Amino acid sequence: MSTDASPADAGPHAETGHGEGHGGGHGGTKAIFAALGANLGIATAKFIAYLVTGASSMLAEAIHSVADSGNQVLLLVGGRTARRRATPRHPFGFGRDRYVYSFLVAIVLFSVGGLFAIYEGVHKLQHPEPLESAGWAIGVLVVAIALEGFSLRTAVKETSAVKRPGTSHWQFIRRTRAPELAVVLLEDTAALLGLFFALLGVGLTVLTGEPAFDGIGTILIGLLLVVVAVILAVETKSLLIGESATPEHRDRIVAALEEDADISVIHMRTMHLGPEELLVAAKIAVRHDETAACVARAIDEAEARIRAAVPIAQRIYLEPDLRRTASPEHSGATTTARD
Repeated sequence: MSTDASPADAGPHAETGHGEGHGGGHGGTKAIFAALGANLGIATAKFIAYLVTGASSMLAEAIHSVADSGNQVLLLVGGRTARRRATPRHPFGFGRDRYVYSFLVAIVLFSVGGLFAIYEGVHKLQHPEPLESAGWAIGVLVVAIALEGFSLRTAVKETSAVKRPGTSHWQFIRRTRAPELAVVLLEDTAALLGLFFALLGVGLTVLTGEPAFDGIGTILIGLLLVVVAVILAVETKSLLIGESATPEHRDRIVAALEEDADISVIHMRTMHLGPEELLVAAKIAVRHDETAACVARAIDEAEARIRAAVPIAQRIYLEPDLRRTASPEHSGATTTARD
C-alpha cells in the first residue's frame, strides 16, 4: 500500500534534514537576495577600479563577483522550478531541481571564477604591468569587504535560525539537505577571503613597487575559488544521487511504525526527493491471522503516524509481510518475519 501527500500537506514546520529547518526554500531566500544585491554593487565598483588601476587582482575579483551574482540567480531559478507540480513523466515532482542548480553553481564558480583568476594571475606574472591609482583599488576593496561582510552576516543569521543548536556552520554545510544556504555561506566566505587576498596583493605592490604581488594575490583568489567549487560539487553530487533521511528522522519513522504493537519493521529505505520531500519505503511484519481490512487500516494509521512524526515524509510505500511465530522447541515468545 502507498499514499502520497502534496507539499502543502507537510505543514509549516517541515524539516529539511538533520534537524535543520527550511534552509533554502524560505529563510534562505533572504540570504540569496542579500548576496545578489551586494555582488552586483561590488562587481560594478571592481570593474571601475580595474579600468582605473589595471590591477589583475581587481579584474579577478570583478569576475568573481559577476560569477557570484549569476550563481544567486541560478539558486533563485532552481527554487522556482522545483515548485512545479508532478507530471506523468516526472511523477515524484521536481524537488531535485534545487540540487541541479546548486551543482551548476559549483561549475560556474570553478570555471568562470577559479580558472579565470588563476589564468589572469599567471598572465600578470609573465607580463607584469605597473599599478596605477592604487588608492582607487584599496578604496573599492574596503567598501567591498564591508558589503560582503553584510551579506555573510545575513547568511550566518539565516543559518543560525534553522540549524540544530550546537551544530557548527561547517557541519550544517555537510549535513543539510537544503543546498541554498550552504552555497551562499561558502560563496560569501570565499568572497571575503578573496577580497583580503586582493587587498594584500595590491598593498604589497604599492609598498614594494613589485607588480608580481598583484599576480600572486590573483592566483590565491583563483585557488580559493577552485577549492570552494570542489566542496560544493562533492556535496551537491551526493544530494543529486539521492541521500537518505537523517538518522533522527529514520528513528522517528521506525518508532512511529512500531508504535502499533502488531507491526514491526523488517527493513526500510528512505530517500530525499527534494529538501522538503522524503520518500519512505518499508516492509513491515503483521500478524498472520489479520484480515486484509485490518492490515489496510493498520497501514493507513501507520502512515498517519509517520507524517505526524516527520512531516516531510510525503511519499510513503508500506509492504506488509507475515509475522511467523518461532517453532515450539524454542523457548519464549520470540517471533520472526519473512524477508
